[in-house]
Amino acid sequence: MQEQHTIFGIHPILEALKSNKPIDKIQILKGSENTQELLNLANQLHIKVSFVPHQKFRKYQSKNHQGVVAFIAPIDFVDFESTVEHALMKNSDAIFLLLDGVTDVRNFGSILRTAESSGVSAVIVPQQGTARINEDMVKTSAGAIFNIPICKVNHLKDAIYFLQAHEVKLIGASEKSNQSLFDANIIKPVALVMGSEGFGIHHSIIKMLDHTYYIPMKGKTQSLNVAVVAGLFLYELVR
Repeated sequence: MQEQHTIFGIHPILEALKSNKPIDKIQILKGSENTQELLNLANQLHIKVSFVPHQKFRKYQSKNHQGVVAFIAPIDFVDFESTVEHALMKNSDAIFLLLDGVTDVRNFGSILRTAESSGVSAVIVPQQGTARINEDMVKTSAGAIFNIPICKVNHLKDAIYFLQAHEVKLIGASEKSNQSLFDANIIKPVALVMGSEGFGIHHSIIKMLDHTYYIPMKGKTQSLNVAVVAGLFLYELVR
């Protein structure tokens, strides 16, 4: 199993950014100096930067961190457009999965495990507002994270436009839908959009979808975990 790596210091992180290392997140100690170039480059690359208090940097006190630490994802992300085009050439019934704001690493890992098992061609996530890929996610995915293409895009809307241009239908899970998933006649290739744990799919993205579906609930519980919903949808698509 690969481990999550960290890079300390302004110049090493700058070099990592310039060489397109899969940096997931950068933390800067509040009050640190000489970080403007790093900030500018991280902003250009749409990499999340957060300013943190001294308490969070105590665990790095033995490192020459210069007030900056970067976290490298344990996987290499793949190019979105070429991955989609290759998948569609290979399989006219391709399934893609877009995650809109899934921030819990264990939910994300569980979804990846099901996605890989059900034959999803690629998982697509936004650069911002998604769970950080770390050791907990790797463990929860049971290693599936290393066997499925994962694409990071600047904005999910741009990914949706690209998929639509390639005649991929967009569907989503929504409790507010008036059509049951089990009555759906879904045409492939298809892209499934799953929303965040607390808020579901963003309203602006729901409007872009071709169809939304709900899962019939027979008990008193009125909601399901996002990883469970993803599993139900994916295997209904397989069926």
